[in-house]
Amino acid sequence: MQRKFRLTRSEDFKRVRRIGKSYAHPLVVLVVQASETSTHIRVGVIAGKTTGNAVYRNRAKRILREALRPYLKSFASGLDLILIARRPLVTATLEDTRAALDNLFRRAQILPADES
Repeated sequence: MQRKFRLTRSEDFKRVRRIGKSYAHPLVVLVVQASETSTHIRVGVIAGKTTGNAVYRNRAKRILREALRPYLKSFASGLDLILIARRPLVTATLEDTRAALDNLFRRAQILPADES
């Protein structure tokens, strides 16, 4: 994922987690908040220790980033998103992950009208 599409600062993660609206799925949690500074979409990916050891956490983050890639150009601009991996994501396929993200994005109503 290109740097311009990433949330990088700790303060940004804290702000989105504190103020943003969350949507849950068994594989992943989505937290959405309108960006205060950026005009394009920024995404942060989190896999906590409950996901597993470092190998599992890195795998979960790689799967989330790859599943997210087709959606990046179709999002409305000016949003900050956080994707939080849950334990079952480690064994999920890429197709399962894309279906979960599609479900979450539609529930959050962040895809343009022609996509939904």
